[in-house]
Formats: sequence, C-alpha cells, structure tokens
Amino acid sequence: MTELSDLSPRRIRNVLGHFATGLTVITAATENGPAGFTCQSFASLSLEPALVTFSPARTSSTWPLLRRAGRFTINILPAGHQHLAAQFARSGADKFAGVDYSPSPLGNPVLDGALAWVDCELHQEYDGGDHTIVVAAVRALSARSDVDPLLFFKGDYVSVQPRAKILEGAA
Repeated sequence: MTELSDLSPRRIRNVLGHFATGLTVITAATENGPAGFTCQSFASLSLEPALVTFSPARTSSTWPLLRRAGRFTINILPAGHQHLAAQFARSGADKFAGVDYSPSPLGNPVLDGALAWVDCELHQEYDGGDHTIVVAAVRALSARSDVDPLLFFKGDYVSVQPRAKILEGAA
C-alpha cells in the first residue's frame, strides 16, 4: 500500500492534524449538575439564522447528557488553558473540580477566563460516521479581545505569532 492510498485512522489523523484548530469546552447544566467535554471540531455554520456546528465522538458519555438538556454553552479556550482542555477530555473524573464558572443567560457554565462563549440550543443532529454532527442555534454570545486563542496543531498546543513577527518573517 502506498502512502497516498493509506486511509487508516492513524494516517487520517496525522494528515488532518496539519489543520490548526481552536479548542472548546462544551458545557451544560444538566439534571445531575454541570457536565462538559473538550471538543476540537467546532465551527461557525450560518449567520442567518445564527448556527454553529461541532462533532462529539459517538463514544462520548457526556454528549448524551448535554443533548438531553437541549441547551449548552461552547467555551472557546484562551492560550495557556491547556489544563482545561485536558481536564474536560478525561472520562470518569469530576471535570469541574477546581474550575470556576458563572451561569450563561441559558443557565449553562461559562468557564472563567474563556476567550469567548456561545450559548446554544440544539437545532439538529446528523450521522457523521464515528462522530455526531451537531447543529446548534445561537441564543447569546460574548468574546474578550485581551487574550489569544489556544490552538492545536500536529498533535500539540501552539500559540499565535504576533502579526508584526509574521510580516517581519516575510521580508
């Protein structure tokens, strides 16, 4: 098998890891208390109507809790918050241990220090192979301008290079 035709999950993850993404923690106030999970596959979908999308793994034990709640908040993580990405990616642990948050307009946890947050209601779900494609209707949102995003690239956390340095490098 040549490298070009190798479509193994490992190869796909390696190649698609060359696309830098932000990191989010999706949270909800559920009947059993706050719940949340780390999600890398998040994007804006539509401005009118205001829709976003994300894709939890079918194996997620947290997404069914958020689905049942019907509303959730997407917390976009700022640089330096790798610990939150790791903490909310763990299964079976108290993900909110030591995490400060306040309620969103819909009553969901907004993590203290989040770069931005988007309060949503479940709009639609679609089959996405080993993931579920979730489309959510935006109900409220807010962002800070004083911090940079936490990025994930080629399997590691990276930071944004200031624009001046990028332009200097091009000279």
